[in-house]
Amino acid sequence: MYIYKWPADKQNGTGVVTQHTECHPKGGGISSYAGQQREAGRSLQSCLDQATREIPRARHHLTPVYLGATAGMRLLNISSPVQSAQILKEVGHTIQSYPFHYQGAAILSGQEEGAYGWVTVNYLLENFIKYGFVGHWLSPGRQTVGALDFGGASTQITFVTKDEVEDKRDRMKLRLYGRDYSLYTHSFLCYGRDQVFKRLLAHLVTAQGHTGKMLSHPCFPAGYNVTMKVGTLFDSPCTVGQTPSSGYNPQAALSVEGSGDYDHCLGNMTEIFSFHSCPFSQCSFDKVFQPNVSGSFMAFSAFFYIHQFLQTTTGILVATPAQLEEATRAVCNMSINEMLVLAPYQKPRLQDFCAASVFTKVLFTRGYGFDEISFPRISFQKKAGDASVGWALGYMLSLSSLLPGESIGLRKALKPGAWAALLFLFTLLLTAALMYISLQACRGKKKRSSDIAS
Repeated sequence: MYIYKWPADKQNGTGVVTQHTECHPKGGGISSYAGQQREAGRSLQSCLDQATREIPRARHHLTPVYLGATAGMRLLNISSPVQSAQILKEVGHTIQSYPFHYQGAAILSGQEEGAYGWVTVNYLLENFIKYGFVGHWLSPGRQTVGALDFGGASTQITFVTKDEVEDKRDRMKLRLYGRDYSLYTHSFLCYGRDQVFKRLLAHLVTAQGHTGKMLSHPCFPAGYNVTMKVGTLFDSPCTVGQTPSSGYNPQAALSVEGSGDYDHCLGNMTEIFSFHSCPFSQCSFDKVFQPNVSGSFMAFSAFFYIHQFLQTTTGILVATPAQLEEATRAVCNMSINEMLVLAPYQKPRLQDFCAASVFTKVLFTRGYGFDEISFPRISFQKKAGDASVGWALGYMLSLSSLLPGESIGLRKALKPGAWAALLFLFTLLLTAALMYISLQACRGKKKRSSDIAS
């Protein structure tokens, strides 16, 4: 839950929107409560209680609340539309029991999720508009930044492109503050963190021919093992197609043992992508068109934590594809005990970092096509200023009509070169003025001395 605030006495009735606070409820996303819908509503109560305390009482009834659901609910809506609707209804009832102005719940499309993430990034970086120190709105004239998001069930890429977007489903036109933006945006369902791990395990089960025995996992660190029910691997729309055709017992126990082998992990991870055919002039993967990446990018959500883990455990900067591979190889070849020494605070998630890092490497370099020139232009961020980066702010701005399509009395901001020239001119004039005053003072002293002498 994110609480945003803004002054209401500025141009167009709004000032710069800032994040007041955020709250992370315990448990999974609302889609994890399929079959126990009431618990989905209850899971939000602690954060809604916090909102009740932090938002001034006099503004409770004026404060709009929006609930947006993403890929986890998109998947549930595919497998069980009834349960999906029941969950949204239940969380709606819970929010309506609080004194806020509930505006409804919606499941965002993948395209919307990608676009809202892009809006958030560029709004926080003040690439659309900037409120100047002299009290005027300024158009900074800067280039926008692409957005790379990695959630639990999907991953998104969105950026401005001058190239033709051959698949109209991935084309989006936005008009913000009087400027037109032509976006390429695509959301890859089943390529989020949780679903990637599940698909990888399902692939290993199929490849090794085991449905109830010991399974060797090259992406798990050596010394790590876990036991699970086979059925948990094939209960998602992302893996149901991989269900073994014979000898399958969903209740059978599957023991998984880590082997910590980077090369084998890379080979198996690559298999969950499809690079084999493309119906367009060029594709990223899975027959999806993508123009060449251009400009700067911000990678956030799980990408930030993966990048941070690689840096802290290996000491490698991870600013080039070669460094990404070097750091990923180093992490994948660590045992679970070595990881515990280097990152004890990540104990519950240590077993997943090799797979997540290898996935990021394949996605960024082979999928999206980042190379030695474009990869260094990716900034891995958790926050921009004091606000968390994600789709939520863009979603709220759009629904609250805080993103006008037309100009709101903008004043063109000066480019850095012009600022430098003005600063130099001002300094020059100031120096000349001081020299003139000093010269006049010296002349005055000499004249007074001459008068006294005479």
